[in-house]
Amino acid sequence: QAQLAESGGGLVQAGGSLRLSCAASGRTFSYYYIGWFRQAPGKEREFVAAIRWSGASTYYADSLKGRFTISRDSAKNTVYLQMNSLKPEDTAVYYCAATRARATYDARYDYWGQGTQVTVSS
Repeated sequence: QAQLAESGGGLVQAGGSLRLSCAASGRTFSYYYIGWFRQAPGKEREFVAAIRWSGASTYYADSLKGRFTISRDSAKNTVYLQMNSLKPEDTAVYYCAATRARATYDARYDYWGQGTQVTVSS
Protein backbone atom coordinates (compact mmCIF):
# COMPACT_ATOMS: atom_id res chain seq x y z
CA GLN A 1 0.00 0.00 0.00
CA ALA A 2 1.40 3.34 -1.03
CA GLN A 3 2.24 5.67 1.81
CA LEU A 4 3.61 9.17 2.07
CA ALA A 5 4.82 10.53 5.39
CA GLU A 6 5.78 14.15 6.02
CA SER A 7 8.16 15.35 8.69
CA GLY A 8 10.21 18.40 9.54
CA GLY A 9 7.52 20.88 10.47
CA GLY A 10 7.74 23.07 13.54
CA LEU A 11 7.87 26.58 14.91
CA VAL A 12 10.27 29.06 13.34
CA GLN A 13 10.72 32.81 13.48
CA ALA A 14 10.04 34.99 10.48
CA GLY A 15 13.07 35.03 8.19
CA GLY A 16 14.09 31.53 9.21
CA SER A 17 14.22 28.28 7.27
CA LEU A 18 12.78 24.79 7.49
CA ARG A 19 13.22 21.68 5.40
CA LEU A 20 10.26 19.35 5.11
CA SER A 21 10.64 15.71 4.13
CA CYS A 22 8.20 13.39 2.41
CA ALA A 23 9.13 9.73 2.68
CA ALA A 24 7.52 7.44 0.12
CA SER A 25 6.94 3.74 0.66
CA GLY A 26 4.76 0.82 -0.34
CA ARG A 27 5.04 1.17 -4.11
CA THR A 28 7.26 2.61 -6.75
CA PHE A 29 6.66 6.25 -7.55
CA SER A 30 9.06 6.26 -10.49
CA TYR A 31 6.41 7.55 -12.91
CA TYR A 32 4.73 9.92 -10.49
CA TYR A 33 4.97 13.55 -9.61
CA ILE A 34 5.30 14.32 -5.91
CA GLY A 35 3.76 17.60 -4.91
CA TRP A 36 3.58 19.79 -1.83
CA PHE A 37 0.40 21.58 -0.84
CA ARG A 38 -0.45 23.70 2.16
CA GLN A 39 -3.61 24.66 3.96
CA ALA A 40 -3.88 27.56 6.36
CA PRO A 41 -6.78 27.84 8.84
CA GLY A 42 -9.93 28.98 7.10
CA LYS A 43 -8.35 28.80 3.64
CA GLU A 44 -8.41 26.37 0.77
CA ARG A 45 -5.54 24.01 0.18
CA GLU A 46 -3.08 25.51 -2.26
CA PHE A 47 -0.36 24.13 -4.48
CA VAL A 48 3.22 24.85 -3.47
CA ALA A 49 5.56 22.86 -5.72
CA ALA A 50 6.00 19.49 -7.43
CA ILE A 51 8.76 17.35 -8.83
CA ARG A 52 8.76 14.53 -11.33
CA TRP A 53 10.32 11.54 -9.64
CA SER A 54 11.98 10.39 -12.84
CA GLY A 55 14.05 13.19 -14.35
CA ALA A 56 13.43 15.58 -11.46
CA SER A 57 11.73 18.36 -13.44
CA THR A 58 10.14 20.84 -11.05
CA TYR A 59 7.43 23.46 -11.02
CA TYR A 60 6.27 25.95 -8.44
CA ALA A 61 3.48 28.24 -7.47
CA ASP A 62 4.53 31.60 -8.91
CA SER A 63 4.19 33.35 -5.56
CA LEU A 64 6.70 31.02 -3.91
CA LYS A 65 9.41 30.83 -6.54
CA GLY A 66 12.76 31.89 -5.17
CA ARG A 67 11.96 31.11 -1.54
CA PHE A 68 10.97 27.43 -1.75
CA THR A 69 12.93 24.64 -3.43
CA ILE A 70 11.75 21.10 -4.05
CA SER A 71 14.18 18.24 -4.53
CA ARG A 72 14.31 14.49 -4.23
CA ASP A 73 16.73 11.80 -3.10
CA SER A 74 15.93 8.63 -5.00
CA ALA A 75 18.16 6.47 -2.81
CA LYS A 76 16.16 7.53 0.25
CA ASN A 77 12.77 7.58 -1.51
CA THR A 78 12.32 11.04 -0.11
CA VAL A 79 11.23 14.40 -1.49
CA TYR A 80 12.23 17.58 0.27
CA LEU A 81 10.83 21.09 0.45
CA GLN A 82 13.40 23.65 1.49
CA MET A 83 11.67 26.80 2.72
CA ASN A 84 13.70 29.98 3.22
CA SER A 85 12.87 33.52 4.29
CA LEU A 86 9.72 32.25 5.94
CA LYS A 87 6.87 34.66 6.63
CA PRO A 88 3.97 34.43 9.07
CA GLU A 89 1.66 33.91 6.09
CA ASP A 90 3.51 30.65 5.34
CA THR A 91 1.93 29.21 8.48
CA ALA A 92 -0.09 26.16 7.42
CA VAL A 93 -0.31 22.41 7.45
CA TYR A 94 1.92 21.15 4.66
CA TYR A 95 1.02 17.98 2.79
CA CYS A 96 2.85 15.91 0.23
CA ALA A 97 0.92 14.00 -2.40
CA ALA A 98 1.48 11.91 -5.52
CA THR A 99 -0.05 12.07 -8.99
CA ARG A 100 0.65 10.31 -12.27
CA ALA A 101 0.39 13.47 -14.34
CA ARG A 102 1.69 17.00 -13.89
CA ALA A 103 -0.93 18.89 -11.91
CA THR A 104 -1.43 21.81 -9.55
CA TYR A 105 -5.03 20.91 -8.69
CA ASP A 106 -5.27 18.83 -5.52
CA ALA A 107 -8.09 16.65 -6.85
CA ARG A 108 -5.63 15.24 -9.41
CA TYR A 109 -3.47 13.74 -6.67
CA ASP A 110 -4.07 10.12 -5.66
CA TYR A 111 -2.01 9.61 -2.55
CA TRP A 112 -1.63 11.94 0.43
CA GLY A 113 0.40 12.14 3.60
CA GLN A 114 -1.03 13.14 6.97
CA GLY A 115 0.49 16.62 6.94
CA THR A 116 2.99 18.47 9.07
CA GLN A 117 2.38 21.79 10.83
CA VAL A 118 4.57 24.77 10.04
CA THR A 119 4.16 27.84 12.22
CA VAL A 120 6.05 31.05 11.50
CA SER A 121 6.08 33.60 14.30
CA SER A 122 6.47 37.31 13.66
